[in-house]
Amino acid sequence: MYIFTNPFRANILFIVALFSLASCSVSKQIGKIAEKKLFGDSVLADVHTGISIFDPETNHFLYDYQGDKYFVPASNTKIICLYTGMKYLEDSLVGLKYHETADTIFIIPTGDPSFLHSDFSKQPVFDFLKSQAKPIAFITGNCRAHAFGEGWMWDDYNSAYMAERSPFPIYGNTIKWLQVRDSGSIAALAREEAFIYSEPDVNWKVSFSGDTAAHTFSVQRSLTENKFFITQGDEINAERNIPFITNRLQSALELLKDSLGKSVDTSSTTIEPAGEIHSQPSDSLFKLMMHRSDNFFAEQVLLMAANEKLGVMDDTLMIEYMLNNDLDGFPQPPRWADGSGLSRYNLFTPQDFVWILNKMKNEFGLERLKTILPHGGSGTLLNYYHSDTPYMYAKTGTLSGVVALSGYLHTKSGKLLIFSALVNNHMQPAWMVRKKVEGFLQDIRERY
Repeated sequence: MYIFTNPFRANILFIVALFSLASCSVSKQIGKIAEKKLFGDSVLADVHTGISIFDPETNHFLYDYQGDKYFVPASNTKIICLYTGMKYLEDSLVGLKYHETADTIFIIPTGDPSFLHSDFSKQPVFDFLKSQAKPIAFITGNCRAHAFGEGWMWDDYNSAYMAERSPFPIYGNTIKWLQVRDSGSIAALAREEAFIYSEPDVNWKVSFSGDTAAHTFSVQRSLTENKFFITQGDEINAERNIPFITNRLQSALELLKDSLGKSVDTSSTTIEPAGEIHSQPSDSLFKLMMHRSDNFFAEQVLLMAANEKLGVMDDTLMIEYMLNNDLDGFPQPPRWADGSGLSRYNLFTPQDFVWILNKMKNEFGLERLKTILPHGGSGTLLNYYHSDTPYMYAKTGTLSGVVALSGYLHTKSGKLLIFSALVNNHMQPAWMVRKKVEGFLQDIRERY
């Protein structure tokens, strides 16, 4: 009895078997590296860790340790926010929309955070408002978002990284307080010679501490109102950026009135926009958002995207829409709470981040993403992954007990890998955990 086989099919099966063995071998090798560099180290021995390393060319995981488990991702959440912004915002940001009648310019806010922000020298929206001879009225009804995101820490309200969200941000929704002395050493200067002022100048309540023993310049805002308590310090020059209470549009319009030198009103009128003014290239905002992990920019990007896609600034509604449509392919359905990652309600898996990063590469192109994400030696990776030729493009994430890193890794052999490393519940300094992860990923780069 003769058994006839298809030689082509046999060859295919042989190749598949070889590939499976090779993949298994690589996974075991990386596992040994992880055991030596990470899990066997006292810094990471007792923490919760998930690592996924994916080869997009073969569409296979080279290594996947607890990649399907949920972790608090901190600012890795901004990767999801970035996808949303790149998907639904135009090449340049819509700074405002407007409708002109015979006697009024009606302004429909869009949530653009670049307005009168110190990062952006050109201000087309301000120029447009300044040039108007007619009265200006801001429409108040197109924002449903609360000032703070779901699950934010209330006692961080005085910190610059937690500026309030609003429909029409101005000056980054923060006030810069400065203490300046002219010259000379601290010892040669009387404390009374310090000059303290704000940018922009505000008419809000200010109280000065009588503490003459304080060495550090400090500014504390009241929890419930725009009232500031200032303590003079020994520094020759010092500055503090303090969020102000936005009161939706109220505070912004107070500051805008002073900046424009003309009255600005509000209106509850429902009106369709007839035109729009663009402000900044979108990628310039995205780059700042990712390079310095800017929470405020991330939150406003999510609101702007919601406004463009759904016609209302509602982060909850936009998150629901994205998860049910563009992002319905997550390997493990996440809990997504905000745009910035400030909330510990966020829960994603390493496989989720690999999936979204691969999706972004395919939809937007790796070269564009490289101009937005920080690389080794820049942004939040300033002290890590140094090389004459950048090989790491990734987003960091840090909260108390949380260190995260997800992105793209070019190996020395020329292979592109997509990875996500999430660490939760560590008790060590964050830099120490980052260094351990860096050593592991550098070893992967060298070997593969």
